[in-house]
Amino acid sequence: MSDDRPVTLAVITGAHGVTGELRLKLFGEGVVELKRYRAFNGSALTLKKLRDDNKGGAIVRFAEVTDRNAAEKLRGTELTVLRSALPTLEEGEYYHADLIGLPAVTTNGDVLGTCVAVENFGAGDILEIQRSPVGGKPGKRFMVPMRGEAVPEWDGKRLVIAAGYAE
Repeated sequence: MSDDRPVTLAVITGAHGVTGELRLKLFGEGVVELKRYRAFNGSALTLKKLRDDNKGGAIVRFAEVTDRNAAEKLRGTELTVLRSALPTLEEGEYYHADLIGLPAVTTNGDVLGTCVAVENFGAGDILEIQRSPVGGKPGKRFMVPMRGEAVPEWDGKRLVIAAGYAE
């Protein structure tokens, strides 16, 4: 697994005020975790100030953005850091970015497809697996809870899905 690939931590949703501040939608553990990084997007954006917006997002100021017009132009921009800059994980922990793109197989070794997304609707992470294409058409998608009984094994090379969850 390459540690030099960019991982998206947030996306800019728009300008906040007239002085160049921006609103963020966060994909990680919150403002405290995002504060550990001083620069984003290959050092194109340098963090000056970051605060919680008390709505699940954040308000940020970058050194390179000094007015509302410049801020508006950044709407939709993903804020990334290199995978190697993320903290080391404990046993059994994972980053969503590490699961997306992994091939999924059954416990018997049958190929199921590829993990295309990791969702969380409040009860835990759910893997979205896209089956391999059939007859030139994209394969169907299905979801699997990221729990031990459904995904008994995973690593940086593949996800193993238990029988009964690969339907």
